[in-house]
Amino acid sequence: MTALRPERSRATVLSARGMVSSAHPLASLAGARTLVQGGNACDAALAMAGMTAVTLPAMCGPGGDAFAVVYDARSRAWSAYMGSGVGADGMDVEFLRARGHTGMPIDGPLSVAVPGAVDCWARLHAAAATRPLDELWAPAIAAARDGIVVGERMSEESRAEALKLRRDDAAAATFLPGGEPLRAGSVLRQEALAGTLAGIAADPRTFYTGDLGQRCVSALRDGGAPFSGDEWAGHTTLVDTPAQRRYGDVVVHTTLPPSPGYMVLQQAAMLDGRLATLDWLGAGAVHLMAGAARRAFDDRWQHVGSEGNAWRRLFDGDTTCFVAVDGDGNAVSMIQSVAFTWGSGVMVPGTGMLLNNRAGRGFYLDDTHPNRVRPGVRPMHTLNCWIAAGDGGTPRWVGGTPGGDGQVQWNVQLLSHLVDHGLDVQQAVEAPRFTVWPGSDSDVVGSAPELRCESRLGEETLAALRARGHDVRALGPWDAGGGAQLIAVDAREGTLSGGSDPRLDGCALGV
Repeated sequence: MTALRPERSRATVLSARGMVSSAHPLASLAGARTLVQGGNACDAALAMAGMTAVTLPAMCGPGGDAFAVVYDARSRAWSAYMGSGVGADGMDVEFLRARGHTGMPIDGPLSVAVPGAVDCWARLHAAAATRPLDELWAPAIAAARDGIVVGERMSEESRAEALKLRRDDAAAATFLPGGEPLRAGSVLRQEALAGTLAGIAADPRTFYTGDLGQRCVSALRDGGAPFSGDEWAGHTTLVDTPAQRRYGDVVVHTTLPPSPGYMVLQQAAMLDGRLATLDWLGAGAVHLMAGAARRAFDDRWQHVGSEGNAWRRLFDGDTTCFVAVDGDGNAVSMIQSVAFTWGSGVMVPGTGMLLNNRAGRGFYLDDTHPNRVRPGVRPMHTLNCWIAAGDGGTPRWVGGTPGGDGQVQWNVQLLSHLVDHGLDVQQAVEAPRFTVWPGSDSDVVGSAPELRCESRLGEETLAALRARGHDVRALGPWDAGGGAQLIAVDAREGTLSGGSDPRLDGCALGV
C-alpha cells in the first residue's frame, strides 16, 4: 500500500520511430521535425538547443552553458560533454574585495563566466550530427527574426526581473519594450539574436576567437570585468566517458565535474535498495532522500572545488533540458542555462544575446575555500543530465530537469519513481516534489535549512516529517520548481514513451 496514488494530468506519449521532449512546444516541434526528416537524436537535440535559445531566452542561449550525455548505438559508446567556462583572467578574491564586495556579485559584468554552450554545441555536432548546423537552426533563426508569441511564463519572468533588465539598455529594449514587461500574447521579435545564431551556425569559433568573441569581451571590459580575451580564445568543452553507478537494475550515466552529476550517483549509492519497500513518497522515504541530499551538499561544501577530482572520494560512503531518442537507438540528454533567470542581465550590444551569471552563482568570495574565485578555473555548477542503461547496456530511460540545486535531488527522485516503484514517465515527472534548501549557490550558503515540499505530499506526511525534525516549508501543489523531461525505451517491444513536466509549458512528441 502506498501513501499516495500516482496520477497523470497528461497522457504519456507513445511512438516506435523516435521521441523528443522539451520545455517549449516549438522546441519539441523542431526536434520532432528533424527526426521526421531523417536526422538522428543528436541532430534533434541541436535543433532543440537552437530553438530554446529563442523561445526561452530567460533560461538559456549562446551566452550560457550546456552539458550533455550521449549514447551512440552503432559504436555502443557513451560520451559526456561538460560545456562551461572559466571566470575572468583578472578576477580573484582580492580584486573583488578591493572594490567593496563582501560576496560574489550575482548579476552584471562581474558575475559572468566564459560561456560554454557554443563550443559544446559545436563539439557535439562534429562528433555525432548528420545535418549542417545552419540547416538544423533554420527554424530557430526564422522564429527569432519573425517573432514568437510571448507566453504567461515569459511575461512573468520579465515582470519579476524587471529591475535587472532595466540596468542594461539592450536587455531592456528587447525584454521591456516601452519600459513595460512583456505582455502575454504579444509578439517578441529578436532580429539581432537571429543574426548571432546565423553567424554561430556558419562558424562557431567566431564566438571565441572572432568578431563575436571580441564584442563580448569588449562589452564586459567596458563594464569593469577584468577579462583579457585569452580565457575566451582558450576555451574548450570537456568531453569524457560519463560517470556511472548502478541503481537497482539500471546503470546511471551522468555528466562529470564541474557538473554535480556525481551528487546524483552519491545519493543513489546511499539509497539503493532502501526505498522500494517503503510507501511511495511516504514520510519514511522522503526522510531518507532528504538526508541523502543534505549529506551530498555537505560533502560538496567540504571537499569539492571547481577543478575537482575530489568527487571520486565521495562514493565511499534557471535552466532548460531536453531529451531525444531516434529509431536506431541513439539517445541524447542535454541541459543548458544562463544560470539565474535572465543570467547576468548583460546583453552584448547588437547581438540579442544575454550573458550568464555563472561566476557569480558558482564561485565563493572566500580565500580559504577550494571553490574560491580565481583565474583559470571553472565555477561549481548546477547543470547535470543522465541516461539510465538497462539490460544489455542500452538506454532504458533518458532524463533531466532544470532547477538549480534542485536538479540533483529531483533527478534522484525521478530514478526512484521509475526504478523502485514502477511509475511510467508521465507519472514520474508529475509526482509531488520536495527539496532540501539551501544548496550550494553563493547567495544562500549558510541559510537556515528547510525542507520545501509540494502540498500534494499530504498534510499527514508533512506533519510526520516535522515530527522527524525537518523544518518543513509547504509550497503550492505544483510549486517546487523544475521541469523534468523523460523518455523510456522498451527494448523488447521496440517502442518509446515520453513524459513532459506540466510545471513548464513543453511537451513530448513522438514521430
